[in-house]
Amino acid sequence: MTPYDAASPQVAKRPPPLVDAFGRTVSYLRLSVTDRCDLRCVYCMAEHMVFLPKVEVLSLEELDRLASAFIALGTRKLRITGGEPLVRKGVMGLIGGLSRHLATGALEELTLTTNGTRLAEFAGGLAEAGVKRINVSLDTLKPELFRRLTRGGDVAKVLAGIDAAQRAGLRVKLNAVALRNDNAAELPELIRWAHGRDLDVTLIETMPLGEVEADRTDQYLSLTVLRRELESFWSLSDIPLQTGGPARYVRVAETGGRLGFITPLSHNFCEACNRVRVTCTGTLHTCLGREDASDLRAVMRAGASDDDLADAIRLAVDGKPKGHDFQIERAEPAVARHMSTTGG
Repeated sequence: MTPYDAASPQVAKRPPPLVDAFGRTVSYLRLSVTDRCDLRCVYCMAEHMVFLPKVEVLSLEELDRLASAFIALGTRKLRITGGEPLVRKGVMGLIGGLSRHLATGALEELTLTTNGTRLAEFAGGLAEAGVKRINVSLDTLKPELFRRLTRGGDVAKVLAGIDAAQRAGLRVKLNAVALRNDNAAELPELIRWAHGRDLDVTLIETMPLGEVEADRTDQYLSLTVLRRELESFWSLSDIPLQTGGPARYVRVAETGGRLGFITPLSHNFCEACNRVRVTCTGTLHTCLGREDASDLRAVMRAGASDDDLADAIRLAVDGKPKGHDFQIERAEPAVARHMSTTGG
């Protein structure tokens, strides 16, 4: 890999930050390294997914260059996503290479979201690369329910991965999608278990992304309603925690732990959105819930200079919409692309 030089003039001159037309500074990039995953979660993927041909997926060198271009433009937080990022061959080399931006101070945080199935193998390497915290997707502790929701997954592998991550010194936060017909009754116990392990938890409303077999209308659980239910037996206090993402956090007095709510449907978070997503094909999406797209792969493969690439990024961010268009009641998803394709 020939890494983008973090000490180059583009970084040293500190160009103006990325600011969209609504005055929001974009400082957070979620970069997908693959659309592939070793699980098939029912709310995320179709059962028989057709994955991208390799020629369409950015090389590790292209991913490095693209991430570094964003960092040169003021990105302070970089999250590696998938699909499942740890199934991408060579991903640890990419993460290790990108960690140079931590060393220079150009990047404040390098992290990733994972399903945890391969964490036992890679947790130590992530910590050595400067990763301090990670998100692990885990919707249930029940083996049979986990197997059904993921279409064949083994929850024991995820739990072993979480153990390995904590032993390596990584701070772990659980992400759980609230599903009315599957894990709603279990969520208090999942939260209690996680807080007992010194794990934060963020609950997420199911989002209408991509065609899947599951009926999201039946599965939708408003976190506004769920919070009221939790407050019937727990004391929840709002806290001003900011992690760079869209979650709003509370402290649970009885468990001592932190609980986040991501509510794109019952209460959107667009007014303070500071993030964009780039897919593993180099497509920049400035909004999770819109069909906006800018092809940065085409720009790079056409021989663009670093300045040309920076200009393309700025142009795309300038067009970032004011907000998403998620409505759970619609018969069709808000966008056709699956979450696994969009990335994290």
